[in-house]
Amino acid sequence: MTTLIKPAFENNDIRIIEELASIIWNEHFTSIIGKVQVDYMLDKFQSEAAIIEQIKQGFLYFLIKDENEYTGYMSIFTNDSELLLSKFYILSSARKKGYGKEALKFVELLALQRRINKITLTVNKYNTNTIKIYEKLGFKTVNSVVKDIGNGFVMDDFIMVKNLN
Repeated sequence: MTTLIKPAFENNDIRIIEELASIIWNEHFTSIIGKVQVDYMLDKFQSEAAIIEQIKQGFLYFLIKDENEYTGYMSIFTNDSELLLSKFYILSSARKKGYGKEALKFVELLALQRRINKITLTVNKYNTNTIKIYEKLGFKTVNSVVKDIGNGFVMDDFIMVKNLN
C-alpha cells in the first residue's frame, strides 16, 4: 500500500474534498447526529465556499490517496504551541487499511518540523469507535466542549490531545 498525502488548495482539490465529505459524513455521522444536522454541517463547514474561507484563515487541507483513488482528507491549523487536527476523515471502504495511521504519522512529522509537541483534536462524544482508535494512537481525552453552531445545533465533543515529546 502506498499512501500519498497531497496538499489541497486548488479548486479541483477542494471539489474532491467536498465530494469526499458528503460521502463520509452521510455514511458515518447520520446515525450519530441525524441527516438534518449532517446536511447543515456539510454546508456550513465542508462546502467549497467554507473550505476556501478556512484556507484563507490559515487552515491547511490535505487529500489522502492510494495508487488509484482518494481515500480521505484532513485539515490542520497550527499556532506556536499546538497543531489542531481540525478534520480527519477516511472513507468507510478504506478504513482499517493503514491510511489513517500513515496520515497521522504525516501530521506528527509536520508538527515536529514546526517545533510543536502537541496535537489537539475534537471528536463527537458518541463517535465511540473513532475515540477508541484515537486512544490506540496515543490521544488522551482532556476535556469536553459543547459548541453552538447555529440553526439549533450543537457540537458535543471531547477534546483529545497527543503529546509528541
